[in-house]
Amino acid sequence: MLNFYVSDAGGKLNQVDTIEKGCWINAINPSEQEIQFLVQKLDLDLDFIKDPLDDEERSRIEIEGEHTLIIVDIPIVAHDDTGNTIFDTIPIGMIISSNTFVTICLSENPIFERFIYQKVKGFFTFKKTRFALQLLHTSSTYYLRYLKQINRKTNEIEAELHQSTRNQELFTMLNLEKSLVYFTTSLKANKIVMQKILKGNVLKMYEDDEDLLEDVIIENKQAIEMAEVYSNILSGMMNTFASVISNNLNIVMKFLTSITIILSIPTMVSSFFGMNVHIPLAKIPHAFPIVIGISALLSSTIAFIFWKKRYF
Repeated sequence: MLNFYVSDAGGKLNQVDTIEKGCWINAINPSEQEIQFLVQKLDLDLDFIKDPLDDEERSRIEIEGEHTLIIVDIPIVAHDDTGNTIFDTIPIGMIISSNTFVTICLSENPIFERFIYQKVKGFFTFKKTRFALQLLHTSSTYYLRYLKQINRKTNEIEAELHQSTRNQELFTMLNLEKSLVYFTTSLKANKIVMQKILKGNVLKMYEDDEDLLEDVIIENKQAIEMAEVYSNILSGMMNTFASVISNNLNIVMKFLTSITIILSIPTMVSSFFGMNVHIPLAKIPHAFPIVIGISALLSSTIAFIFWKKRYF
């Protein structure tokens, strides 16, 4: 799918039908025909379009003629087969040329939507360097947002694990730990790209652009540190709570065993007095209540002993 947008002098974003000077071309999972259209219309290298559509593509910068390709990873929220929320990363490509700005991605994402719905201040499609930096800044912001969600979800699972005897919570924590690994790897790769932009002559930047890039690098660094801290905490929690679940199961088994022993006392007493042999109390009229009382007394005594020993 290809969409074309152009900002007017006042900053209002308008969708147009054809490629214009200073326009933003947003390619979301483009078809083969759309890829060939971009290659021919913009005189692009085919790999510039294909590479960002590979979900395993590494972050990097390539320059060929008047075209500059920047590939970075952005965070996304997805769901696994069981419906649980997982966090992942996918690459996006930014192709910057003299007349157009092209973004390429495998799927729709909230980062592009913020620009489409004009929620980013100072956004103009014809200010290509600033647009690229604003994309990087928005991506870093979403990394931080999703990291906070991961931390919040971890705390919720921690509260459930105190009484849990199931493995489901551990599987959820494993998914979160994998998400943190993906985030850390992608953020570190993005950091290298940002440092190249800062140090090299990749993009023509003005003073305001340099300040924005420095802010992006700071937020990216903060996201890396948060991801590493949360990953270490989560890894330690998984080891601890694996033992907690095992201990909770032992407590349940101990409780059930205690109940079984207590309930076996009346059964044993009634078995003795139910035999067809001469037994005590056989000729006493109130033998049945006495037997019930003996059973209750023995069961209560055993229950009191178990309670004092904190078996339940």
